[in-house]
Amino acid sequence: MAAEVTRKANLRVALVGCGRISVRHAQLLGEGQIEGAELCGVSDISADKAQAISEKYGVPGFTDMHEMMRVIKPDVVTVLTESGNHARHAIELAQYGAHIVVEKPMALTLDDADAMIDACDTAGVKLFVIKQNRFNLPVVKLREALEAGRFGKLTMGTVRVRWCRPQRYYDQDPWRGTWAMDGGVLTNQASHHVDLLEWIMGDVSSVYAMSRTALADIEAEDTAVVVLRFRNGALGVIEATTATRPKDLEGSVSILGEKGSVEIGGFAVNEMKTWNFVEPMASDEEVLDKFSVNPPNVYGFGHKAYYDHVVGAIRDGSPSLVDGLEGRRSLELINAIYESIETRREVALRFEPTFSRLGRI
Repeated sequence: MAAEVTRKANLRVALVGCGRISVRHAQLLGEGQIEGAELCGVSDISADKAQAISEKYGVPGFTDMHEMMRVIKPDVVTVLTESGNHARHAIELAQYGAHIVVEKPMALTLDDADAMIDACDTAGVKLFVIKQNRFNLPVVKLREALEAGRFGKLTMGTVRVRWCRPQRYYDQDPWRGTWAMDGGVLTNQASHHVDLLEWIMGDVSSVYAMSRTALADIEAEDTAVVVLRFRNGALGVIEATTATRPKDLEGSVSILGEKGSVEIGGFAVNEMKTWNFVEPMASDEEVLDKFSVNPPNVYGFGHKAYYDHVVGAIRDGSPSLVDGLEGRRSLELINAIYESIETRREVALRFEPTFSRLGRI
């Protein structure tokens, strides 16, 4: 009986890092929106930031993540710190035996990603990398069509991230837009879309990319275009910018094949815009209405579905859709893109970064 009670008890989730994205995580966990999980504590080196979330949701707040882990002993800890600190924090936290959830990107260098995976394996804890757009309703529907073979031979995949991040966004924190701690639009805002494209189209064989810093006063890029060649012969295009003005325009993906075309638009990959197949099905008629759910902001609705997935994976021992190895896969692609930008050459996967500045001081 005691074992059954323990099994049904909510997973206690703590947050490390109380910056911009933490608001979404705290809301979901602190307001009881995730069945089987609850917020139990927060930590940030800024006492004011930790206190703001702590007081709002009535949970303990700390300025030292190690003290938090020792005091409240959470089941899960979500790492929401600067991208360049994800690896160090995840590795240090793994020793406490709590499962690790980390925001995108999991790390900036492949060596750091490997070290995170090793640390979690050694500690016997699961490592989850947040790629919430995989759980968007229209994306799930697209994936079902892909796995059912409805596209036939894939020919082209395109993602467009046309978002607005004015200078004041970058000025909020000194690490934003730096090579050592953040990277540019490809690593930050577009990383979910890069992941989606590779997840849907398959492994990439080579990339050629160009970028510029068009409007923002930052080290890294705010605008980039990438041409990809997939191992299955299909081609791809990534268009990403935070220099859209005056507001966010779109975050979209389109997949073309010999037997069908699908485009998911909106500004957070949430609006089914095109659903056409050579061999139609009766259920196709309601897809555009049934699988278009526009969210109030670019975060979309995927974080809730992602946490539901995390709870299920921990409770049932089922495999994670985005574990450390899967998170590393898209990070390798992003590093290859930066390598191409620096060398002005086509870069083949798999490769060892030489000129890419991402994650380096």
